[in-house]
Amino acid sequence: MSDEKPPQLVDYFVVAGLTDTSRPLEEDNQQHRLARPSEPITDVAVIIRSQGEEVPHGFTCIESTTSGHPVDLNAGLLNNPQMFICYKRGRDKPPLIELGVHYEGKDRPKPGYKILDTTPYSRSANLNSGGPGHQRTFLTYRRAAEPHGHNTLGVTDICLVMPSKGESTPHTFCRVDKNLNTSMWGPAVFLCYKIAMAKANTLVYEAGLLGRYPEQDSESFPLPESVPVFCLPMGATIESWPADTKYPLPVFSTFVLTGASGDKVYGAAIQFHEAFPRERLSEKQSLRLGLLSVVDRRPVAGRSLQTRKSICVLSHWPFFDVFRKFLMFIYRYSISGPHVLPLETHISHFMHNVPFPSPQRPRILVQMSPYDNLLLCRPVSSPLPLSGASFLTLLQNLGPDNAVALLVAVLTEQKLLIHSLRPDVLTSVGEALVAMIFPLRWQCPYIPLCPLALADVLCAPVPFIVGIHSSYFDLYEPPRDVIFVDLDTNTIFQSEERKLLSPRSLPRRPCKVLLASLHSLSQQLDEMYSGPGEEASLELLLSDAEAARGRRAQLELEARAAFLRFMACALRGYRSFLRPIAPAPAPAGRDAGSLFALQGFLKSRERAYHRFYGQLLRTQLFTQFIEDCSFASDRDPCLEFFDTCVDKVQADLEKPEDAPLMELDDPRGGEHTVFITPPEQPAGPDGAELPARYRYDGFPTLRPELLEPPRDPLVAQLCQARSSAPSSPAPRRTKQEMKVAQRVAQKYSSVPDMWAKCLLGHCYGLWFLYLPTHVRAAPAKLRALQLAYEVLRKMEAHKVVLPDEVCYRILMQLCGQYGEPVLSVRVLLEMKRAGIVPNTITYGYYNKAVLESKWPAGTQGGRLRWAKLRNVVLGAAQFRQPLRQRERRAAAATAAPPAPAPLPPRLRGPPGSADGSLSDVSFATDESDRADEGPAGAGGPAGNTPRRGLAAKLQQLLSPGKRPSLRPAASTELPAGARDACPRRGSEQRDGEPPQRRSPAETLLRPRERPESTASESSVSLGSELDLSDTSVGSAGVPKSSEPPADGAAGQEPPAVEVLLSSCSRCQGCGALVYDEEVMAGWTSDDSNLNTTCPFCGRSFVPFLSIEIQDFQLPPSSAEDDSLPPPAAQGPVLSDRRRCLALDEAEPELCNGYPDTAVPRRSERVAFAYLSPLVLRKELESLVENEGGEFLAQPELVDSHPIIYWNLVWYFQRLGLPSNLPRLLLGSQHVTPTPQAQPPDSPCVRVRLLWDVLAPEPDSCPPLHVLWRLHSNVPTRLRSWRPHGHHPFSLAFMEAVLNHVGLNDVHKAITLFLETLAAPGAPRHLQRSIYREILFLMLAALGRDHTDIAAFDKKYKSAYNKLAGSLGKEELRRRRVQPPSSKAIDCRKSFGATLEC
Repeated sequence: MSDEKPPQLVDYFVVAGLTDTSRPLEEDNQQHRLARPSEPITDVAVIIRSQGEEVPHGFTCIESTTSGHPVDLNAGLLNNPQMFICYKRGRDKPPLIELGVHYEGKDRPKPGYKILDTTPYSRSANLNSGGPGHQRTFLTYRRAAEPHGHNTLGVTDICLVMPSKGESTPHTFCRVDKNLNTSMWGPAVFLCYKIAMAKANTLVYEAGLLGRYPEQDSESFPLPESVPVFCLPMGATIESWPADTKYPLPVFSTFVLTGASGDKVYGAAIQFHEAFPRERLSEKQSLRLGLLSVVDRRPVAGRSLQTRKSICVLSHWPFFDVFRKFLMFIYRYSISGPHVLPLETHISHFMHNVPFPSPQRPRILVQMSPYDNLLLCRPVSSPLPLSGASFLTLLQNLGPDNAVALLVAVLTEQKLLIHSLRPDVLTSVGEALVAMIFPLRWQCPYIPLCPLALADVLCAPVPFIVGIHSSYFDLYEPPRDVIFVDLDTNTIFQSEERKLLSPRSLPRRPCKVLLASLHSLSQQLDEMYSGPGEEASLELLLSDAEAARGRRAQLELEARAAFLRFMACALRGYRSFLRPIAPAPAPAGRDAGSLFALQGFLKSRERAYHRFYGQLLRTQLFTQFIEDCSFASDRDPCLEFFDTCVDKVQADLEKPEDAPLMELDDPRGGEHTVFITPPEQPAGPDGAELPARYRYDGFPTLRPELLEPPRDPLVAQLCQARSSAPSSPAPRRTKQEMKVAQRVAQKYSSVPDMWAKCLLGHCYGLWFLYLPTHVRAAPAKLRALQLAYEVLRKMEAHKVVLPDEVCYRILMQLCGQYGEPVLSVRVLLEMKRAGIVPNTITYGYYNKAVLESKWPAGTQGGRLRWAKLRNVVLGAAQFRQPLRQRERRAAAATAAPPAPAPLPPRLRGPPGSADGSLSDVSFATDESDRADEGPAGAGGPAGNTPRRGLAAKLQQLLSPGKRPSLRPAASTELPAGARDACPRRGSEQRDGEPPQRRSPAETLLRPRERPESTASESSVSLGSELDLSDTSVGSAGVPKSSEPPADGAAGQEPPAVEVLLSSCSRCQGCGALVYDEEVMAGWTSDDSNLNTTCPFCGRSFVPFLSIEIQDFQLPPSSAEDDSLPPPAAQGPVLSDRRRCLALDEAEPELCNGYPDTAVPRRSERVAFAYLSPLVLRKELESLVENEGGEFLAQPELVDSHPIIYWNLVWYFQRLGLPSNLPRLLLGSQHVTPTPQAQPPDSPCVRVRLLWDVLAPEPDSCPPLHVLWRLHSNVPTRLRSWRPHGHHPFSLAFMEAVLNHVGLNDVHKAITLFLETLAAPGAPRHLQRSIYREILFLMLAALGRDHTDIAAFDKKYKSAYNKLAGSLGKEELRRRRVQPPSSKAIDCRKSFGATLEC
């Protein structure tokens, strides 16, 4: 078991800015640099040249369009007034920040806008002054607030375009979608303007590292060297401002760093300005900043000098809102003061003492100061990868149509350049672009916020998604083969060299549904953020903020689900085109063409969309997706969730499905909140407050001595988290598999036969969760794996309802872990034979096992040749047997003919080969043929039948295409049916048997001669031609459920510890005893509900497993002195009928002379909750995840988790599944400690499962089966009852009941029972139902092998229906006459043989 380090909220705190080694950025790319942006536009005007108006002083007139066509706003009119638009630049007033067009009488004036209604010469500035019937049109503008900052955005350029002349909006320009020429004549003219930060007197340098915490790199994540340039993507600047310029607000930005393995690290930074000393500037720098006059180099007054800095946090979690609040608090703390605590204390306190939210504490409230706090909530649980995407931001900035166009661009791997003047928007949109194509992963360069120093990536010859500040275009010329996405103007610019596929190339119906969903979401967003007035908006922000956040989260989920549905429809059916690696893999086994049928998938799509799919299949996106689906990876849960989405969607529909693909699982509401207090302020020597002495002129250099280490010991407990141990192969089901299993259980809970099979499937799932532990402890790994394979085949034969694929998945991974790829292929074939299509996780583990394991040699290897040679020698020996027999008959003509001579020992395989070699199995094949012949084969001509069988098998072995399945030796292990029939056949044919035959007692002892892992119900072989190179092939059957597995078998010695288990539980409401199958029938599909339902009173109660532990071991002090126990007594004589019935009813150990009257040296009774397999599986998965799979092999499991342990023992023993769990009891507190020097298999534990209670309750009426045994002098385990007590059940009564049942008059037996109970002195209520009393009486009197329980159930039900007509069902139920429900009967049938009474 290995514990992972708890998640850390923040990895690094970084301060970036101008350092002594920073190099200028503007000198690197002078050849690409354009003209520096001009001063902002401060005024616009309209002049009428036909009225003699001239361009005002300082203004520039727009006389042509972008392509040189003359501009006349009233062209085409007879009385053309010749109107033109003029603009003026400057810094004497706040710049214009927005332009517009106003239609008088049609548009309502916007608040903050000013209408330009007159010219500078006091004439009307109506742009459409053709006549009284035309629409009056005016320009409008909005100016920045006063006083404005140095970096205020403003309009820097204006132009006019005529679409009829083939002109389009220039790149980075905003277009006013209102025609300036509204007359019937003349072309349409549109106004365009550009917004930028027009600032002069600025020097730009590459940002460097000013400070960091912690100073040492962590081993798992060292601090990247490029972090400073991402904190200041446009560089660290030195700026000269007018002295009265207002400080700009800090700018928040986010970025993403992607590691070589694809891991993402999220950064959140704020940029701010602080004073910079003039003394550090050179004369050249001062001249460029305008601080010195050009002529006489005198200082210019009225100027201030500023530099740009940034503080940043790095984290593996995209908590951008939380980080923004923290960074803003740190910035405000640095510019205020004085303070008692230094700034470093708050930084270290946030990094060390704020835990990561856990499921137990999903809300962390951090109080940073009396006025500042932040709420940290656990990320929403989702099967999708963690991302900082905001699909709503994508829709708000681009709209539905452009979002779909970008979807096409990303799926076809185009070069995308996203730009905006708002750096915090770039990361959200960039993350949304790579998240919208789930389950595909973007494989090319991805930089959502690209620094200016790394802008060379735009010239890369590979696809990329890069986000950059829009001011980049004011400095450099962008590449021509890039698709530009302007988030500020909601436009996509495509060059002639790089044309996108039209959205019409997408599948029509899924694309139509996607567009409809996005339009609906966009409309809802507009309604949310466009209230009717300021009062409504204020109310939304203050009183309904929580509801607005919840609504936004729901809309975010719906937007992501819309893209997910499209991808599921576009890739539907892809799993059927995956090619599993069945033979030994070639060197190009990971090639997409060998893993996926590309042409078959393309042909399965409609022909109209082949162009889109053809490009998609050639991308790195799809190639990596096929590899992820074919091999096990950390993306398996995500891909498995996508497969469920593919199954849900219907691509032919033109509307979304009713069932949502994703559900909002936000655990924040109503959960526990952890409160983190601010750092404590130190007190003086006399308890007084210390003076505030920390004041900063700028953001300080971090001082290591002031950064405090973590001091809260509870933080580690708050964020304690464990993960699944690496030794456990994928035991944890995915969340989607849990939901599917819950739905299946809920569906089958009302279907009796399916409910039983559903419970049975979860029981087998429990054993497969334990399988890695069992295989690890098994001496023969392959034999244990083959046993698990046989369990799978048995499950398929019984049509067990498997809730998931964990059984197959675990076995596949174990095959890869222990180098058995051939068996992994068989497991996959079993899955397909069972009609199960492996999901992504299972498919990945299969291919991983097949690809990474060592395959057997394809040629005829040496081992196979030796096997063939030995078979030839065996054949020659068989042919020589008739000659030897003829010589013996000639030598002893007068004597009796001897039996056929067996094979020489050197040629015959050993009866129980330890290594299970191939040659031994080959010899055992011939032995099994002769054993199958029986006495008839022995009496025929010597050697005829064996010769024919051997010749046929040799021919098949020597023919490459006709190799038979290998069968283990019948001399080693008989089939279960033969074993069960041996005692009876031996008693019937004792006189006619030859002396060499074994006695029935010897036959009963034969199961103990088998190895522990080979107890089986039938000798079914796993062999195929691929088996011939296996190191061992042995019996891999499943133990018969009526006999205990090898753990409880005990050679010639009595068991050291015997455990009696019973699931019979007493209802607390009515006092009735509820038996195992009734408990199962009363369980619910809820995997957290421990209750079952009483079939008599209908109340819910918790059933219990009653355990009695009998320790027969000697104390450690006298273990060496005591002599061996005396030999066991002989079994009962077969002529004694009652003793024979007891023998027939007992377990094999009781039949071999173990007296049931042995007194244990120590006995203990305990009881624990009896869990449903659904509940137990959930608890076992949690235990394996927290403690590791190795914990299931440690004795501490018995004492620390007794409920899980005893339930596992019960279910494994009930189904006859092998395990080492009973042996763990020897190391627990329930058993006397044994000496250390003991052979590993000397102490053994026998487990017996009982149907009835372990101990009678005081003053309770004895059950009939106990009374029958007492009257018959048959030893019984329950010795506290006496045959003659205060009860009316005499021997004559029991014989009468048996007679009625034997004559098929079950209703008379019930009537007799009811009359006896109605007699004076009889018990008022029985603990057991009448059905249970009669059934147990039959089992005690006739034995299990002579009782047909199914036939009795039918007769009893018929009798019950007959009595219900006269007495009524309610009365019969009150008197506990009712039979078990059909669900209970199906549970008993599904779980195998009858238990002991």
